[in-house]
Amino acid sequence: MKNYIYKYAFAVLLGLGVAVSSCDLNVDPRQSIDADLALNSPDGVEAAVNSVYARLRSTNNYGRNLLALSDALADVGRTTSNSGRLIQENNNQPNAHFNSVPGNNLSFWQTSYFAINEANLILDALSTGVEGASAAQLARWEGELKFLRALFYFDLAKVYTYIPTAVHQPGLVDEGGIPMPLEGSITSDIAFTRNSPRATIDENYNQIVTDLNEAIAALGTSSRAGSQYASVGAAQGLLARVHLYRGDWQAAVTAATAALESGAGTVLGGMDYVDGWRAQNHPEAMFEVRFQIAGESIGVNESLQSSYTVLLNLDNKNAQGGWGDFVPNQRVLDFFGLEPLQVGDDPEDNNSWDVTRNEDVRAHLYTTGSTVRGARNIECVKFIAKAGFVYGDNVPVIRKSEMHLIRAEANYQLGNTGEALAELNAFKGLRGLEDVSMSGEDILEEILLERFKEFAFEGHRFFDLKRYGRDLDKRYLGPNNFVPFDDFRILPLIPQREVDGNTNLNQNRGY
Repeated sequence: MKNYIYKYAFAVLLGLGVAVSSCDLNVDPRQSIDADLALNSPDGVEAAVNSVYARLRSTNNYGRNLLALSDALADVGRTTSNSGRLIQENNNQPNAHFNSVPGNNLSFWQTSYFAINEANLILDALSTGVEGASAAQLARWEGELKFLRALFYFDLAKVYTYIPTAVHQPGLVDEGGIPMPLEGSITSDIAFTRNSPRATIDENYNQIVTDLNEAIAALGTSSRAGSQYASVGAAQGLLARVHLYRGDWQAAVTAATAALESGAGTVLGGMDYVDGWRAQNHPEAMFEVRFQIAGESIGVNESLQSSYTVLLNLDNKNAQGGWGDFVPNQRVLDFFGLEPLQVGDDPEDNNSWDVTRNEDVRAHLYTTGSTVRGARNIECVKFIAKAGFVYGDNVPVIRKSEMHLIRAEANYQLGNTGEALAELNAFKGLRGLEDVSMSGEDILEEILLERFKEFAFEGHRFFDLKRYGRDLDKRYLGPNNFVPFDDFRILPLIPQREVDGNTNLNQNRGY
């Protein structure tokens, strides 16, 4: 009887997903699940688990917002006004912070809780067993689902709450964390209108760490090949990041070391690192969100490729491509010595233009765009049709190089400044930079600067500033573009329909 309930609930949830996501280009038709198979057979469970992975491709999540919108909120770049997208976020206007994508009924909050509810329903069903499934299959499904649940909860927590290392207390009217249901909801209204109260931030991180440790244990017996699936190494990498955000420095060192010793991903240096961004599957990816067919493409309006560059490909800069809505600011250009450089005879030909570059190999991830939208800007080309079709690049969520920077930062916080500086210099060597000699807080600032350079246009910068309680100084955009850490705009609005429908859910302050 219990499996029948879960089968029915999952079928209802899938039907609801089609209804509310009809305008979402990220719905994967290959993930459709026959109600007769859902959670009652190994094939049904496999398809259901893949459906949870597919939610990561949403524009609200890794399809765009967790990278482009996050960096627009931070001090990474400026908007071009080519399409009008990301302008409000770049100016940190109230309510312009992980809101619903226009034309899509779901927000980042709702998309993520939808996926969490799917994961919870499947985990509930696994607890009673699946006829015909082996012990290895059951362990793998549990491990993958707990990794995914941890990832969705961590992303929600870092967006909607303060980060444990820097919590602004005055003015808080709730427990500070996010709701954290661990059982599936079997009716559609509860699935989208949670009645769970806000947990504390500490409770959120405790659960995320528990899920990841249990995922590591379960995946140690069975895992799927490919960086698009959870693995022991991917879970260790995410655990290292979670511990870093929590300020659990020794645990961060331990997890980062285990991740580096795992077989997930490869640390790249020199031009191999640049070439890694041209590969369909990034060799550094310990876990990535994969777009496998053109039908999964985000599209010309909101993909990462279109958000960052007007180019269709790197072979012909005159071919009309995306919008190029968000480009590097002057500070990022200065990081890499980037200035427009005419390399051909005809100045009207976009192929006659490139950029100057310094010794940092990451400079090769930037070039001039085209005049198709009016101005020829210098653009980031980390995401540009590397999957073999436009507007559907695979997105590295955890790269192995990050583990070196996590370990350097955590060692600094532990007082192991010698180890921190040695790790920092080793990382700099991978990017073509000379060693630095410094002491004290200068080491931390240099580590954070390397994180800025390394993860520009990958969505880390806003959260690095947030976890150190730092102001958003964006006066390069205008004299009023300064957001102190205690400003309510550091946190986004929880979707009002969620607050209205859940008497236990308090809105973030200021809204």
